[in-house]
Amino acid sequence: MNREYATNFSTMLDRRDFILASMGTAAWLMMSGFPRSDQAASPLALPPLPYAENALEPVITARTIGFHYGKHHKGYVDNLNKLVAGTEYAEMPLREIIIGSAGQPENSAIFNNAAQIWNHTFYWNSMKPKGGGEPPTALKQRMEASFSSVDACKQELAAAATTQFGSGWAWLVLDGDTLKVVKTGNADLPLTNGMKPLLTIDVWEHAYYLDYQNRRADYVNTVLDNLINWDFAAKNLG
Repeated sequence: MNREYATNFSTMLDRRDFILASMGTAAWLMMSGFPRSDQAASPLALPPLPYAENALEPVITARTIGFHYGKHHKGYVDNLNKLVAGTEYAEMPLREIIIGSAGQPENSAIFNNAAQIWNHTFYWNSMKPKGGGEPPTALKQRMEASFSSVDACKQELAAAATTQFGSGWAWLVLDGDTLKVVKTGNADLPLTNGMKPLLTIDVWEHAYYLDYQNRRADYVNTVLDNLINWDFAAKNLG
């Protein structure tokens, strides 16, 4: 990592993430609950789901997971491997590809596909069968300090997810010492703005349309009540 790259990289990450990044993307991904297959450099492999395709039913059906994971997520992996072949990104871990291509119009296709691989892997881990319920104590206390209550945090997440115009994502993030809810369009993600993602909700139409048609709010609220993985968010909180 040259000095100029390291300087730019460190401005986008907090101190803990920068230390972990200097150890290699694998360390951060392991601490964030990512499967090991998401850590390798090119050719990147499709990370396995953390549960069976039918494990989130009836909230999200196996049919939706089959298309979403098996077609869309896999498509981003296949596209990225083609795009980075023979380039400086070919041997970079996924997270470094994202950071290195962010804000570069000439590499927008690389960024979009790399970020979508990362976002989707994070999204699968942001849910679990029989999720929802009460967050772990440390996370709950931070949510109450930042939002006044767990319900208020959920309401902000729901509002961000339902008001995101077009395709995108709603995120619970750690920004400095404060928890915040942010939304991003298309493939954008909080990593490139120096925020630490804790969990996310996918609001691209392919995430919910087979099950909910145009009822995005029903999808979002049902995920928050029944699938959201507060343990994953607490683990990412550190």
